[in-house]
Amino acid sequence: MIVVCVLLLGPSTPGDALVGRPLPAGAAAEVVPNRVMTWNLCNPCEKSNVDRAAEIATYAPQVIGLQEACTGDVKRIRDLLESLYGLVYHVEYGAVLQNWGRCGGVPWSPGGFGQALLSAAPMTDRVLVEYPDGGSEDRGYLAVTTTVDGRKVRVFNTHLAQRQQESVRVGQVRVLAAAVAEYDRAIVIGDFNATPETPELAPMWALAADTDPQCHPQTSGTCDTTTDWYSKFDYVFLRGIASLRHQVHPTAYSDHDLLQADVDLT
Repeated sequence: MIVVCVLLLGPSTPGDALVGRPLPAGAAAEVVPNRVMTWNLCNPCEKSNVDRAAEIATYAPQVIGLQEACTGDVKRIRDLLESLYGLVYHVEYGAVLQNWGRCGGVPWSPGGFGQALLSAAPMTDRVLVEYPDGGSEDRGYLAVTTTVDGRKVRVFNTHLAQRQQESVRVGQVRVLAAAVAEYDRAIVIGDFNATPETPELAPMWALAADTDPQCHPQTSGTCDTTTDWYSKFDYVFLRGIASLRHQVHPTAYSDHDLLQADVDLT
């Protein structure tokens, strides 16, 4: 019975409980309508979804993109945000592979693994694209239309190939940039597994700016780092949108920090 429970619950969700930890002083009281965030959850890292939900609730973004996300974990995070903190989110899943080792389930029906988007407003026109070459693991992007700062906007969430696979990321960015270029106004969030000056990110820099106005491909040293190994791999690219404020929030619940962008679409 113990083995069956492990198979059904999955290895990435230990210690989930029905009681949330108190939020720190200064936590958002409700969803912030012009706030977007990105967070690679780290998988497998055996972190509690209660703690993940508390991290998100502390900043209460209008939209958050998650990477390395199991569909079961995302559902539990969404449910915990509502039951523990009163934050109601819609969710769209962007699983690009089925992986029992990462996401549990049963061997003949493993859980989905990939990206996800949580939005306080409904999402429409969902598109999930798997890159022709994922590298060592299937990768892709999830795109939706939703509301940020009271305006409709196209939001993309992606996770590019692992850091040693520069040539693979070249093709992935080419696919992503072609999709982003179709919109005059777009938000592109995710884990790009590349620092700002790397050549493969050039098509994105040609289309959009980082939420940090001091972060450019020519001056990567001024970019805030977003990982435990002190590299900037996580981005909120803004196309046709102004950045009002950005902040990196260190966390003990992943090897990536949460990246926040407060934006102005008006």
